[in-house]
Formats: sequence, C-alpha cells, structure tokens
Amino acid sequence: MKQTMLLIGILILGSSCKQTNYQSNVTLNQQDSSKKNMIQKPLEKSELPQSDAEWKAKLSEEEYRVLRQKGTERPYIGEYDQLWDSGTYVCKGCGTELFNSGTKFDAGCGWPSFYEGIDKSRIKEIKDYSHGMFRIEVVCAHCGGHLGHVFDDGPKPTGLRYCINSVSLGFKKK
Repeated sequence: MKQTMLLIGILILGSSCKQTNYQSNVTLNQQDSSKKNMIQKPLEKSELPQSDAEWKAKLSEEEYRVLRQKGTERPYIGEYDQLWDSGTYVCKGCGTELFNSGTKFDAGCGWPSFYEGIDKSRIKEIKDYSHGMFRIEVVCAHCGGHLGHVFDDGPKPTGLRYCINSVSLGFKKK
C-alpha cells in the first residue's frame, strides 16, 4: 500500500513539475548573436522556412523551442517583459506586425502582456488542452509560430491579456 501511494505521489509530482522542467530543460541562449535576427519586413509565404532543418538554421535554439515546439520561456527573463519603448512587436519567425506598444501593460506575470493585437487576422487562436488545463494558444497566423496564450483577465477596453513569450517577438522601435 505504501509503495502504491509513493508511486502515485511520484506520478503526481512528476506531472505537476513537467511544465517547469519542460520550460527550463533547454539552456537559455537568447543572446546567441550568430542566429539573433531582427526582421525588418515580413517574409513572403514563399520565403518562410519549410522544414524543421530550415527553421533550426533560422532561429536560435530557444527561439526554435518556443516558436516551433510550443515551448515557454521562463518568466521575468525575456528582453521585452519590461521594455516600454514606443514601437511595434513583430513575430520573430516571419516579421508580421502583431502588437503595438500602446496596448502593452504590466500584468506582473513575467511575460510581455498586451490587451489587443494590431489586427485579429494576424493572430490565430487555438484551443489548448495541454498540461492538464484548458487555455487558448496564440500563434502567428502567417507562419504558425507559437507566441503564447490569451486570457480573459486583462484590462479595459478588451478585458484580454495576450501573454506572449519575449523570445517569440522582435521589436521595431518607433
């Protein structure tokens, strides 16, 4: 009986820690200057990488893990969490303009948060049942890159909080 309870406890602990391990399993390499790229204009569909190998060549290890494998960066470490400059946030995968700095707010969650995207057609929302919970995943409608999730606990006027991984974004200063 004790062995069964111990096994159940280990399984529960393992599943509750799975997301934390998943998030920090890869060495953070956001400052990898050999692959760090600031996209100036959105890529045409024909210019987008087609294979995993092409995406891996284009993105840093951490960018690939988040954008292509639906990972999550650790909170409070992203370069855009506390950036308050005026400008436009773009998809790191393809350069599509996604969020204006005027819609950014400090949600205190450790990731850049926005109450509204530039245009609903640029962001696709997908039901996400991973990690034993229900959320709405947010992906770039142009390249399919994972950005983060959207929640209904944001400020007015929308009441939304787009909780976005910094590593999924680029920034064009105004």
